[in-house]
Amino acid sequence: MKDQYDFSKAKRGAVAPAKGKSRITIMLDDAVLEAARERADEQGIGYQTLINGLLREALGVANKPVPGKERLLTTESELSLNAFNRQQVEALEAQLSSMANSLHVFLSDGNKSSSA
Repeated sequence: MKDQYDFSKAKRGAVAPAKGKSRITIMLDDAVLEAARERADEQGIGYQTLINGLLREALGVANKPVPGKERLLTTESELSLNAFNRQQVEALEAQLSSMANSLHVFLSDGNKSSSA
């Protein structure tokens, strides 16, 4: 071991930053963070991934697939409920519920702006 090390060119943070991602600090309500963690657990994904997806939906940013996550439905033969285990069905239900809520908010906002 050396007596001294030169850290003058060292950088803080991840050794290999994710491409297309930025590390930020954000303040969220405790209730929002708790709800996001619970929903993410139900879907089997990380809460930051869930929050990123919800922000993408809300902002209308093109959605790209999450690396390492397979699509649940890829062919007609997979549409049978027997093709899913309970966890996959629950995750799909949570995703559909989230999408329905987003559509409801979107349609509600559209009605407000058209009547203004």
